[in-house]
Amino acid sequence: MNIGFVGLGIMGSPMAGHLIAAGHTLFLNSLGGVPEALTKAGGTACATPAEVARKADLVITMVPDTPDVESALFGKDGIASGLSAGKIVVDMSSIAPVETKKFAKRINELGCDYLDAPVSGGEVGAKAASLTIMVGGPEAAFEKAKPLFEKMGKNITLVGGNGDGQTTKVANQIIVALTIEAVGEALLFASRAGADPARVRQALMGGFAASRILEVHGERMVKRTFEPGFRIALHQKDLNLALNSARQLGVSLPNTATAQELFNACVAHGGAAWDHSGMVKALELMANHEIGAPVKG
Repeated sequence: MNIGFVGLGIMGSPMAGHLIAAGHTLFLNSLGGVPEALTKAGGTACATPAEVARKADLVITMVPDTPDVESALFGKDGIASGLSAGKIVVDMSSIAPVETKKFAKRINELGCDYLDAPVSGGEVGAKAASLTIMVGGPEAAFEKAKPLFEKMGKNITLVGGNGDGQTTKVANQIIVALTIEAVGEALLFASRAGADPARVRQALMGGFAASRILEVHGERMVKRTFEPGFRIALHQKDLNLALNSARQLGVSLPNTATAQELFNACVAHGGAAWDHSGMVKALELMANHEIGAPVKG
């Protein structure tokens, strides 16, 4: 299949690489330039997103935020200006569900299908082709795109119509943020009480509190390894989507708001680029205790 890929950053570059490795013809564009590794592997660099759309049957976008998707789709020389009827646009960014529905409608008016297919798994998942992919859109378009998704991820689900994929991703980010906060509180409590947080984590991994967050990010907290991973600034963006959408829906998300304030505190202390497990540092500041540090008499 002729595939377009717009947005070749930390996530997009390895995802596009998997598609090239699977034998697909890729047409590539990115604001930061097309990585040489992808052109050497067989990808073709294009000057604009519109050129990508003209040459491809299906176009994937993987960019940071809602305005970036809008620009890639509908800006000057954007994807929409290069589309012809029957093509498919797949947005794999994490953006606002409400805006996603508007974007889908505009693409549909051009005679093309639209899928929102945000991912979870971070850079590690992108490189390992083990991403979870949550899809919203028509089933026929999903079935055409599914073989491509299978080259980039493992857990692939058609959740519902346009916007439902993004809604699922927002829900995912709420759970992840609140679980990071819970793990941080638990290990901080244990450490301040004088217990070995590494052994506490090991014990908890065998019980009902076990989770992927406790396994991976609990270890980061104990070992003090906060290189991303998934940056706090990006998780902040996702929680903003959650809180803004909740206001539009008239829903209260009190603990999501608390998690966002903890991220805000980390950013105020220079932590925008920390891994999101670094949220625990805000809790440690309030407790005047660092996980694993000796307990002061």
